[in-house]
Amino acid sequence: MSEQTQEPGRSAPRRVVVAGAGMAGVQTAAALREQGFTGTVTLIGAEPHQPYDRPPLSKAVLLGKAEDSAFDVDFEELGIELRLGCEVLGLRPDDHELDTEAGPVPYDVLVIATGAEPVRLPGAEGVRGVHLLRTLDDAERLRPVLARQHDIVVVGAGWIGAEFATAAREAGCAVTVVEAAGRPLTEVLPAEVAAPMTAWYAEAGVALRTHARVERVEEGAVVLDDGTRLPAGAVVVGIGARPATAWLAGSGIGLGTRGEVVADHHLMTSLPDVYAVGDCASFPSGRYGERLLVHHWDNALQGPRTVAVNILGGPGHAPAVYDPVPYFWSEQFGRFVQYAGHHADADRTVWRGDPGEAAWSVCWLRESRLVALLAVGRPRDLAQGRRLIEAGTAMDVDLLADPARPLKSATA
Repeated sequence: MSEQTQEPGRSAPRRVVVAGAGMAGVQTAAALREQGFTGTVTLIGAEPHQPYDRPPLSKAVLLGKAEDSAFDVDFEELGIELRLGCEVLGLRPDDHELDTEAGPVPYDVLVIATGAEPVRLPGAEGVRGVHLLRTLDDAERLRPVLARQHDIVVVGAGWIGAEFATAAREAGCAVTVVEAAGRPLTEVLPAEVAAPMTAWYAEAGVALRTHARVERVEEGAVVLDDGTRLPAGAVVVGIGARPATAWLAGSGIGLGTRGEVVADHHLMTSLPDVYAVGDCASFPSGRYGERLLVHHWDNALQGPRTVAVNILGGPGHAPAVYDPVPYFWSEQFGRFVQYAGHHADADRTVWRGDPGEAAWSVCWLRESRLVALLAVGRPRDLAQGRRLIEAGTAMDVDLLADPARPLKSATA
């Protein structure tokens, strides 16, 4: 990326504007106050709702067990100005102004935290009964669908597809999941690791159709490219997400090949006085030797602390470096699935337990050091493994393969 034009914390800002009121934006605003920032903090969100957490949308909120998932943050007490229902439209860095639906907003420091938006199914827009599950409004529209126990077709066997299918089955719906690839989670897990998860669908009473491409969506049906017609009282699309950065066109900010804001190891962008954090930004990982784009809740929780430190830092304060061990979890089909690390450059895989059983783990090693771990129903493995990854600890493969041995005692 281009050379940064300002060191983090070079001068004391008076006005920090945060674009995006999801987890990353809220945590950035709160972290600034917690770390002693006394200037103006403005948090701008496109949705009219009080800022809320997204994971409960596919669980408690969707099933009507909770009305919303608003963050437990007293914005007034923290002195954080909320501008909700206000979409950001553009950025003029030369003027240090953010363009919004309500007019221009000046800033000394801008934090881009606009997150990601769901990928839409071509040809399905405007068809009645087609849904996404990304926002509180999406969840509220889907609640009555589940209550009426419609036949539901879910397009995409990724994390969100599996979580929604789980909730729909709990609500008593008949569910079919169609996946263009040959297995679930094809873009995030190796075939041998994702393969055992295929059986979870049938166990839950969900019909999983792989190698199934959607030809078109009609009201009341999904038609596959082989001519199969699947009845569908509702269709839920979960085929991925992409950074919500189209509004930055023409700003001159550096974007990556996936449309994300390219941040450096301090989470600064190519523009002066502009940071980026959360789902909309990639960052260089010294730990893994590559640039990471992490679309998970924990990244939106951890990154803001680095941003706040660097905004507040001044002369004599070394800027904070962001190099986390990525982490996420998913609750699906009665299982708690957790993942920590990044396995792309692993040279060895070690299984702990039988993947046909209720609880098992997979460890990825690079030159005997643990770099990633997937745990199904083994939270202790995940907690210990995450610390071992952070420490770069060398492991004894024979000890590691024994599921009865705690991970922390399987070191070389």
